[in-house]
Formats: sequence, structure tokens, C-alpha cells
Amino acid sequence: MPPLYVVEQGAKIQKESRRLVVTKDEQVLQSVPLIKVEQVLIFGNVAITTPALVYLMHQGIDVIFCDQHGHYRGRVVGEMSGHSELRRWQYRRVDDPNFAVSTARAIVHAKLHNTRTLLLRYQREHPHPELQRAIERLGELLQQSERARSLNSLRGVEGAGAAAYFGVFRHLLRDPVWEFSGRMRRPPGDPVNVLLSFGYTLLVRYLESAVAAVGLDPYLGCLHGDAHKRPSLALDIAEEFRCVVVDSVVLRCVNSGLIRPENFSRQDDPARPVLLDEAGRNVFIREFEARLATTFTHPLANERVTYRRCFELQAREMARAMQSGTSYRPFMVR
Repeated sequence: MPPLYVVEQGAKIQKESRRLVVTKDEQVLQSVPLIKVEQVLIFGNVAITTPALVYLMHQGIDVIFCDQHGHYRGRVVGEMSGHSELRRWQYRRVDDPNFAVSTARAIVHAKLHNTRTLLLRYQREHPHPELQRAIERLGELLQQSERARSLNSLRGVEGAGAAAYFGVFRHLLRDPVWEFSGRMRRPPGDPVNVLLSFGYTLLVRYLESAVAAVGLDPYLGCLHGDAHKRPSLALDIAEEFRCVVVDSVVLRCVNSGLIRPENFSRQDDPARPVLLDEAGRNVFIREFEARLATTFTHPLANERVTYRRCFELQAREMARAMQSGTSYRPFMVR
């Protein structure tokens, strides 16, 4: 069951018998059986009653709060998982330089492999010399990642890979109306970067929930260092899925005309110079959820899964590696 997204400004979420009901001005906008609610994402000025919030917390269902434009604000969760032994192992492993570097290397290798695979697919359909050069550069960085022996070296390789990939990302945009000069995070300064940032926010929150559900601490990872309010472990695993899930959705939205430049507005606010409107946001959420529902054969589990299920499997794989001290096996597309 996809998460319950509530984007209507002024709406109210409440629990009525065995259903979660979203209303506005006494009109029912959504009514979902509680048994089918796995996560709730609230955008902007949306109220939720205490009984509804308490029930969701008791059931271990995350409630994620974003502002009206999709910027993450926080999450409400229930009682923390009781897997204290697993977390003890996690704290030991991330402090073990050999384990931390080995795990970070696997993650960086998977990210480089997956981005290179995406470029190879586009190169076959629309050949371009710059795409070919980026593919070759990513191949070189894959070899460098295998030789890296420190976290700083791996972070440098990962950064070089991101620069090579986003340096040619504009060639994946088929309509010249879309401008993209490179990845800009804080703040995203053009519509494509706005979509990428929105998608990455959703992805990381999914993985934060998956990591917490298996009993791991989302804030203690290997590739991403410790930082206040940074879910480092969720960010670690997210690296494997950024291009596979989010970038694919962004490219589909802009290349298929599902989202147009008219869905964005320029602002005088330097913190948010470009905003996506509600219609565009709803389209992106729909396509993002459709991508997560895509089924494929998982390369490790050898079973048909969705990306949503794949997130859980990778969180469990990380838990297995933490507990056993053996190598983490990342997700790599074929």
C-alpha cells in the first residue's frame, strides 16, 4: 500500500472508527482503512488530530512532515525498535575502520555502477560524445573505488562520479526548454534541480523508515559522517537508488511532458528561488509512487519485488552485515 499523501492546504486528518479520514470544510477528500496505512506524508498547513496521531504512533506508522513545497521538516515515530543487540553491533561496526571502509566502498561502487548503467541506456538511444566520455570516466572511477583505502578517498571518488554524471545530465533532457547547468542543492536554483531535491527527500525518508524498522539507528552510517539531524545510514543506502528511482522519475516527468516549465515559479526569496506548484507536485508524487511499485527480479533475493520492497531488503542486508561483520552487498541494476 502506498503512503497516504496529504497535500490539500487546510485539510484535517482524523481517525474515525477503523479508517483514517481526510476532510476539508466538512467534505471528505480521502478515506482509507487503517489496516492499509503504512506511512503518512503531510505537506504544509494540514492538521492531524491527537487520536489519529496516537494510533499511528502505537502502530509504528511514520508521520512525515514537509512544508508546502516538499522541504522536509521532521517525522513522528512510535516507540523505538527493541533490537538493542543489533544496534550494539552497529555502533561497533561503524567504529571499525576496516568494516566502515569496506561498506562505504560497496556503496560507492554500486552508485557508480548504477549511474553508469543509466547513461549507457541513454547512450544507446541517443548517442552523444559527452555521454560516452562520462561513461568512460565512471568506468575509471569504478576501478579507483576498488583501490581506495580510506573514507576520504571514497568520498572523493563518489564526488568525482557525481560531477561526471551531472555534468552530462542535461543531455538526458530531450526538450531544450529545460535548463540544467549542474547539481545545485541548497537551494535548488532551477526546475530540474527542484525535482531532484524533492525526489531525494522522499527517497531518504523511505529509507530512514526502512532502516529504523529493521532495528538499526538511521543516524549512524559509514559513508556519510556523523552530523546533527543527518540520517547518515539512510543516506548511505540512498546512494544506490538515487539514479535508479529518483532520476528516472525526473527524466520521465520532463521528457514526457508530464511536468512543464509552467509548473514552476520564480521567487525573490534567495532560500527558495524556484517553487513547484501543487499540480506539478501531485504529478511527481504519482510518478514516484508508480516507480516504487515497479516489479523486477532482485539480484540478491532472486525474487520478484517492487522498489518499495527492495528498500526493506537492503535495510535487512545492512543489518545482516552489521551483525555478522561480513561484507555488505549493495543493490546494483543489471
